[in-house]
Amino acid sequence: MFCAAEAGKRGRRTLLLEHNAQPGRKIIISGGGRCNFTNIHTTHENFVSANPHFCKSALAGYTPDDFIELVRSCRIEYFEKKLGQLFCRERSHQIVEMLMAECRKAKVVVKTNCSVSNVEKDDKFTIDTSLGSFKCESLVVATGGLSFPKIGATDLGYRIAKQFGLKMVGTRPSLVPLVFESGPADAIKLAGIAVDSEVSACKRTFRENILFTHRGLSGPAILQASNYWHQGEDISIDMLPGMDLVDALNQSRHEKITLAGWLGHRLPNRLVQHLVANGLPNKPIEMLTPKEISDVAAKINEWRVRFQKTEGWDKAEVTLGGVSTEELSSKTMEAKRVPGLYFIGEVVDVTGWLGGYNFQWAWASAHAAGKAV
Repeated sequence: MFCAAEAGKRGRRTLLLEHNAQPGRKIIISGGGRCNFTNIHTTHENFVSANPHFCKSALAGYTPDDFIELVRSCRIEYFEKKLGQLFCRERSHQIVEMLMAECRKAKVVVKTNCSVSNVEKDDKFTIDTSLGSFKCESLVVATGGLSFPKIGATDLGYRIAKQFGLKMVGTRPSLVPLVFESGPADAIKLAGIAVDSEVSACKRTFRENILFTHRGLSGPAILQASNYWHQGEDISIDMLPGMDLVDALNQSRHEKITLAGWLGHRLPNRLVQHLVANGLPNKPIEMLTPKEISDVAAKINEWRVRFQKTEGWDKAEVTLGGVSTEELSSKTMEAKRVPGLYFIGEVVDVTGWLGGYNFQWAWASAHAAGKAV
């Protein structure tokens, strides 16, 4: 929608093909129905890609401030929730309505319930669809990734890229909950507990909540770490971030309290009881040996967790991987070897952190292509 509007503003005759009954379904369900439409702190460092520098040009060409200005001009009220994340104050439909209004102003023709069955290229592109065939000089693929198949996500964009011989970076679910390798027995007892934690994976550390599920862990910090996690690698979790537990327990030796009682003031009680049931020494702090204190600190300050897998595409917010950035111009998103063919948004191997970054990449890459088609 955004790319089509940008192209239309330049006087280009623009057709938007949407295979769902309404455009923007992923926008509508995002952010708990309020759409976390950008992040004011966006830089290229908030993205994962085989080429971490690729996104710099597009992000510089269209910034969070640019999109905020558009939102303000449409009198959409918004607020900062935390960490630079901007949400609609009312509902996410407002963003879709705004983009559709921009398309109408730019005289974009929109066809919904339109499935693409085939794409060919001679002097122009021919798009065969359920509503007939269309010819165009420029074709922009903005099909997203494989996450949220229930709302229509498909691999069409990847198939088009492969058809034209473009290289791909392997895809997998990301910004997604993780499943314990040890099985669900312990997880079920802890389901629903949230803990402010520092989570580290592949030299990246995120501090936000973790949430115990019936199968493993979720919560913002885990979703962020899933962008960097690889199967077979541990994730390190500090459930008392900022506190050196060895020092804290040694300084508390004079207190007439058990370890469980002391931890109960700092962690959820159900979690503490689980730790005690699984070997944490429940005796007065003054009686703990140096080794026991060290072991306790290791279990809480540096809990090393191994996960079996992710919760899959149904629970993933984004797709990691996609069309290789080696194949595309970073300034226009055009395929270097196929003039007139563009790829934007999630279909490209550029994946943002949780918190509005993926939407900002969508707007920035769409703006770059919309100015060039």
